[in-house]
This record gives sequence, structure tokens and C-alpha cells, in this order.
Amino acid sequence: MATREHSPAGAPIWVDLLTSDADRARAFYGELFGWEAPEGSAEFGGYASFTKGGVQVGGLMPKQPGMEAPDGWSIYLSTPDAEKTVAAATEHGGGVIVPPMAVADLGVMAVVTDPTGAAIGMWQPGTHAGFGIIAEPGAPGWFELFTRDHPAAVAFYRDVFGWDVHMVSDTPEFRYATYGEGEAAYGGIMDASAFLPDGVPAHWSVYFGTADTDATLAQATALGGQVLQPGEDTPYGRLGIAADPTGAVFKLIGPNVAPSTPPAAS
Repeated sequence: MATREHSPAGAPIWVDLLTSDADRARAFYGELFGWEAPEGSAEFGGYASFTKGGVQVGGLMPKQPGMEAPDGWSIYLSTPDAEKTVAAATEHGGGVIVPPMAVADLGVMAVVTDPTGAAIGMWQPGTHAGFGIIAEPGAPGWFELFTRDHPAAVAFYRDVFGWDVHMVSDTPEFRYATYGEGEAAYGGIMDASAFLPDGVPAHWSVYFGTADTDATLAQATALGGQVLQPGEDTPYGRLGIAADPTGAVFKLIGPNVAPSTPPAAS
């Protein structure tokens, strides 16, 4: 099990789901990933933590009356000082959706937008240190921004969150940067200007690990979800995209399908 007891500044530290049907979400992700989720605390608007084997993997927030945001997953980056990071975000062209807000002794949260329009959360840990496992089946595995303005996004996360940026590729066909390098990377920024549909804003996505991408996609469908992109082998693993029963989108990453062995020459 790939445990994580500490997330460096700027690294993804938490993910959570805003959902219009908490009970259905518990059932769906419980069956799909083997997660458990108790009833949420009334003190925190019904917020609950998903766990796997007793270890936290993400959060569950029931949509409150008046909330207009669509159901979806959010990503939070670690920060040692949410107030300073929000100030830096505004200084570097970002906006503020949720100003720094203490959550009891658990930590401090905030949500900002980057200059390319993508929303990103931040978490200053208190007693809540974030998810405890990563890059395992049924746990968060990768975090990625799709943006139409790659240079602006790279500069923002470097200057605001302290990313040590590495360019994986810098060609018009494939422009991709990561925080950290190789297997030690924490997240990526994709130049999506060539393929992001009109009307779809820049956005972050979470990939959950799976031992079998195609089987997990099939199970998601059987549980009332929808496959948005079938499994596809890539240099980084077999990727797929699904939506849960209320439309929240998530991605999957698992081992590539091994190529068939060619028949021996007679």
C-alpha cells in the first residue's frame, strides 16, 4: 500500500465529492472502490470521509439548498498558510471562490481560480492530514489540469503553490508539465487548447487507481454510472473516464492491457 503521511506544499492533499444524492454516492463508490463512508456530521453540513481499509481517501459533501454547482470532484493542494496562498493567487491573476475558512481544528480550506479559469482548492492541515494512501487501486492516483493557456497555468502554480515544474514535452502536439519529475511527480498540467470542447472551461480532474480499468468501467455502468471514454492504453497506463449516477465525472488509471503474443513462425 502506497501510504502518504505528509503532502509537500503544493501537492494534492485531498479530494472530495459534492453530490446531490449522498446515499447513492456512498453505495456507488462503496461497491466500485470498496470504500466506507459513515453518516456525515451535522456540524459540518453532513460532510463525511470516504475510507478504504480504515484509511481516508476522500470526502463526501451533500449539496445544500441553494447550491448551484454541478455534482463533481474537487482537488485540494497542500499549503502551509492558506491566507498567504490566497493572497498570492490574487496577485498572480487568480480569483477567490471561498476565502480561507477554519474547519474546527481539522485545518483551513480555501478555493481559488487560476488565471485560466480552473477552480482549485487548498488545504492547510491541522489534525486532518489529507488522504493516507495514494496510487493504489481504489485510491487517488493522479491529478491533472486541462487548460487552454498552458504558460499562464504553469507560471501560476509555480509562483503561487511553489511547484518545481518539469516539462515532460513542449511541442504543439503534446505540451505537458508536472510538479516534480518522473515517478516522483505529484500532478500535471496539460495543454488542452487543441481538444477541449467549446464551452468546457479549464478544469482539474482526479484519477483513481484500479487494477483493471475496463472491469471498473463496466462495473460503474452496472452500478448506474456512465462510461464517457472507454479504456485506452497510454505510456502512463490504461486510462478511462466515467461519471457516477448523478453525473460527477472521475477518471481511472490502471495497468495497460498486455499485447497479445504473436504466433510462433511455423
